Amino acid sequence: MTALSRSEPGRDCPLCPRLHDFIAEWRQREPSWFNAPVPTFLPPDGDDAVRLLIVGLAPGLRGANRTGRPFTGDYAGDLLYSTLISHGFARGEFKARPDDGLELVGTAITNAVRCVPPENKPVGAEIATCRTFLVPTIAQFPNLRAVLALGSIAHQSTVRALGARIAAYPFKHGGQLPAGGITLFSSYHCSRYNTNTGVLTEAMFVSVFSEIAAFLQK
Repeated sequence: MTALSRSEPGRDCPLCPRLHDFIAEWRQREPSWFNAPVPTFLPPDGDDAVRLLIVGLAPGLRGANRTGRPFTGDYAGDLLYSTLISHGFARGEFKARPDDGLELVGTAITNAVRCVPPENKPVGAEIATCRTFLVPTIAQFPNLRAVLALGSIAHQSTVRALGARIAAYPFKHGGQLPAGGITLFSSYHCSRYNTNTGVLTEAMFVSVFSEIAAFLQK
């Protein structure tokens, strides 16, 4: 079995019954949508080129669950991809659809939970189960130097995936800690709720990527 096959659940992954049933329901309602575990978005140069991995929470119902590409089709993607482009981590034009031609540069994007959860809220067992895919996803990049976790749930799952203790790696926006041979950066999630409420400003988000870019230039 290859690293890629271990790191990606099958289209009809049954491991989380609640999520499986939720997707099945939406396949009936919206048959033209992707409606499946959303795969990791990779750069065209392949695994060896990846030095930064971004870990989100889970696909949005009308975002990645609809389009099949992480952070594509909702506001979070607008902010994320514009920031990636401005810092050289992506190239092209983001048009919120998977055929827009946007390419990642030295970067991969995945989610801690690959399937869309009801109300955007995965439960603990689902997060833990999907970590069986996050662990090999991290391991498949031989030149990985940094992981950016978006939000506390993604942060905690990434810490566990790296074999570290949550107590030793508390979530903090702008955090930067060595863990499992890489450096773990953390940010509030770039959701519309967080930006609308002022929890996360564009300047705060851009600052995190500026720090990551500086780190990767060392």
